[in-house]
Amino acid sequence: MIYLASHSPRRRQLLDQIHVTYQSLAVHIDETPHPQESPQDYVQRLAFAKARAARTLVDTSHPILAADTAVVCDAQIFGKPTDIEDAKQMLIQLSGRSHQVMTAIALVTPNQEKVRLNISQVYFRALSGAEIDAYITTGEPLDKAGSYAIQGLASIFIERLEGSYSGVMGLPLYETAMLLTEIGINSLANGK
Repeated sequence: MIYLASHSPRRRQLLDQIHVTYQSLAVHIDETPHPQESPQDYVQRLAFAKARAARTLVDTSHPILAADTAVVCDAQIFGKPTDIEDAKQMLIQLSGRSHQVMTAIALVTPNQEKVRLNISQVYFRALSGAEIDAYITTGEPLDKAGSYAIQGLASIFIERLEGSYSGVMGLPLYETAMLLTEIGINSLANGK
C-alpha cells in the first residue's frame, strides 16, 4: 500500500489501471515558479514538495507517491488557468503548434527520496476561436495544466503525440512502475 499525494481522479484512475493499492491524500503547496527556474526543475520540485507535505499528514512507513505536471510552450510554464480568459490565452498559444508536457513523479519513503521525469511532445492542430470558446464552455479546461485534458474533449485537437499518453494525463505509468519496482512493489504481482 502507498499513499498518493493527490485527489486527481486521473491519477487515481491510472494507479487503478496498474493495480496499485493506495490511499489518496489532499495536499496543498505553493506552486509559484521560482525566478529563473527551468520547467524540469519546477515540476520535480513540486512533486517532491507534494510528497513531503503528505509525509507530514501521516505517521507511517508506507511510501508516498506524488506528481506534478506542466505544459511548456515557448519556455513558458502553463499550469492550471486562473480564469476563463487565462484558459483562452493558453489555448490560443497552443493552437497549430507543438508543446511539451512535463510530469515529474516523486516517491518518498522514510529512507529515501526518488524522482523521475517524463517529457512528451504534443502537436495541436490549428483551433478556431469558436472551437476554443466552445471547449471552454464545457468547463473541462478550467482545472487542467495547459487548459486541456488529453483524455477528454481536447483529444480531437491533438494531431499526434510523441511520448507518454499517461504522462500527459498526469502520471506516466512507465516511470511510476519503475519507481515502485525499485522499492519492491510490482504491479504485475498485484493483478486482480
